[in-house]
Amino acid sequence: MHGRAAYNRLSNSTFESRVAGLVLAMFATMATIYVASRLWQDAESRTYLVKELDKRTMQNYSVVSVDETLKLIACREQQMRLSAIEMDLAAARQEGFVSGYLSQNDTQHSKKRHLAVIGIITTFGRKKNRDAIREAWMSTGAALRELQDNKGIVVRFVIGRSANHGDSFDTEIDSENSQTNDFIILDDHVEAPEELAKKMKSFFVHAVEKWDAEFYTKVNDDVYVNIDALGAALSSHLDKPRVYIGCMKSGKVFSEPTHRWYEPDWWKFGDGKWYFRYASGDLYTISRALAQYISINRSILQTYAHDDASAGSWFIGLDVNHVDDSKFCCASWTSGFSLPL
Repeated sequence: MHGRAAYNRLSNSTFESRVAGLVLAMFATMATIYVASRLWQDAESRTYLVKELDKRTMQNYSVVSVDETLKLIACREQQMRLSAIEMDLAAARQEGFVSGYLSQNDTQHSKKRHLAVIGIITTFGRKKNRDAIREAWMSTGAALRELQDNKGIVVRFVIGRSANHGDSFDTEIDSENSQTNDFIILDDHVEAPEELAKKMKSFFVHAVEKWDAEFYTKVNDDVYVNIDALGAALSSHLDKPRVYIGCMKSGKVFSEPTHRWYEPDWWKFGDGKWYFRYASGDLYTISRALAQYISINRSILQTYAHDDASAGSWFIGLDVNHVDDSKFCCASWTSGFSLPL
């Protein structure tokens, strides 16, 4: 009996050992399959990543975000639209529907860019001068509009307001403008001889915000201008983005308060007391980029005692092409495109 019981215990133990071994073998097999599967997937992932990395490296790609991708798509769409507009513009030019002075930048908007905006600086009590200019070269009414539409030249008188707003001076200008419609009235500027430099700055700010032009020209109201000659002269400088054209000069800075041309800020011009190079104030022109610069920086651009020297000071330190044109000088007034009235 004892022998048989011992035999049964041995058989049961052997059976249990075999079952345990079988279970362990199954777990080992499953683990092997799982590990092999993961290694295979990782190998595939590594292979894919290596291929993608090689592809991007060879094509000089960089990792971009979703926002950057959308921007690239938008840029491509914009480029396609611009290309279509350029083709339409080229066809319009061939048909003669677009003027020669229209800039390529106008493909981005339908507004036509003018060749020049001319501001004739005037003041109260000078109606005779203005009437003489209207009769001599500025034109009036439909002819003034035709000058703007056909030649791309806008001409306006520039004036501020009286220190006593609404007085007879203002009333006379408003009445004159209602008949001629050829004024730029600077409502925020007070007419005064000592404020002329600020008036010039206000003119450029107003003009560049109202009209898109290649050039902006300042003229005194006692100067005769040959529009065709001026237009031809300006057109020859269309390739210069930052150009300042005039009768260039430099003058002495007077520090004596009793002197007619006294400069309160004389100490800023060094021991030599000479102004930097600037264009004579009777007639000069600046390009569109410089007019925009004045408009953007209007609040920090200083004005000096003289308006022409002030304008020249605004371009010191900038990459500006100073063009000294003798036709803008007083000595050429008898033969050039500008003459005294």
